[in-house]
Amino acid sequence: MPKVEMAISRKKKEQTVEKARQQLENCSLVASINYKRFTVKQMSDLRRKLPESASLVVMKNSLLEKAMEGTEFAALKPAMTGMNAFLFVHAEEIPPALKPFREMQKELKLEDNDFTGAVFEGKFYGPKDMAALETLPSRAEVYSKLLGVMQSPARDVVSTLQAPARDLILTLKAHVQKLEEAEGSQ
Repeated sequence: MPKVEMAISRKKKEQTVEKARQQLENCSLVASINYKRFTVKQMSDLRRKLPESASLVVMKNSLLEKAMEGTEFAALKPAMTGMNAFLFVHAEEIPPALKPFREMQKELKLEDNDFTGAVFEGKFYGPKDMAALETLPSRAEVYSKLLGVMQSPARDVVSTLQAPARDLILTLKAHVQKLEEAEGSQ
């Protein structure tokens, strides 16, 4: 007897859309990954390697599209073709969430499986733009650079203010030394 597969029920679809909406709440980035020929074990391993702030979900493109309607993440639509897994990142630190996939991709030589796109801060990043997201500096790095930039003018102002006093002291010292030499030679 042939095996009969039933379509996903409407209720199950609605639940999936609701779960996707929950994933999108407070989400910093959503990335789409082409996952042809991934094994269950590979997907499980990848999920374990992700930071706690990230989750990898496999769902129908159309259900995620429904969940993204009216959000900044609707910009991901061009990347949602074929079989995709979706990476939801709920932290501002993006590179640590993308790194486990890249490492697995290199290790298993999965060139066909790649990011098909991502949305970060309302902007769509295509497959060729992913390097920009993978090299984003951390918040701490940005703050340290900003602090350095802010300290530089203050240091320059202090140096400038101290320069006349330092010059005056050096001039007075040279004058005193000249007087002492003149006294010593008499």
